[in-house]
Amino acid sequence: MKIKNALLSTAAATASLFAIGATAQAATVTVKAGDTVSAIAADHNTTIDAIQQANHLKDVNLILVGQQLEVNGDSTTTTSTQTTQQTTTTQSSAQTSQTQAQPSQASQTQSSQTQTSKPAAQTTTQTSSSTSNYSNNGSDSAAKAWIAGKESGGSYSARNGQYFGKYQLSASYLNGDYSAANQERVANSYVASRYGSWSNAKSHWLANGWY
Repeated sequence: MKIKNALLSTAAATASLFAIGATAQAATVTVKAGDTVSAIAADHNTTIDAIQQANHLKDVNLILVGQQLEVNGDSTTTTSTQTTQQTTTTQSSAQTSQTQAQPSQASQTQSSQTQTSKPAAQTTTQTSSSTSNYSNNGSDSAAKAWIAGKESGGSYSARNGQYFGKYQLSASYLNGDYSAANQERVANSYVASRYGSWSNAKSHWLANGWY
């Protein structure tokens, strides 16, 4: 009986160390079209300031599709709590039941990942829908040309403080490459990430005087 209790105590200590290790790890999020820092913070139970500091963001409103963001939220805490609870339950059962519980935990993790991916697909669908329904400002190419005219008069060499080029992008986003091709690429990525389309960006510009 004493040997069995010692084994169960060792299992409990090992589970606790695993939970602590899981909580200490930071999650990495890949920015998708339509994502914002505030939405990412809400999904991972953290704050905008925490994400800004962890990734050294100069402007939390400027994130690009495909950008990797480190998120030190509480999302791993839930996993650790579930693991601890499962270990506690297993301690009261035979060692055979403990072995059978591990595949179940793996299945729960896969199910959780599948459910997490569904909202992303829904968000993409909603963004595409809102883009296709927007027709007041004409085609995206026309809206893009309109914004370029307002921002720089269509000049790739225009500069205003830290903002550079045809679309007046922050110089930090161009990473020292001020070529026309790079300006076009970065501008398209920025607008797709923040607004979903150039037409939506133009609508925002008309309402606020900037995009």
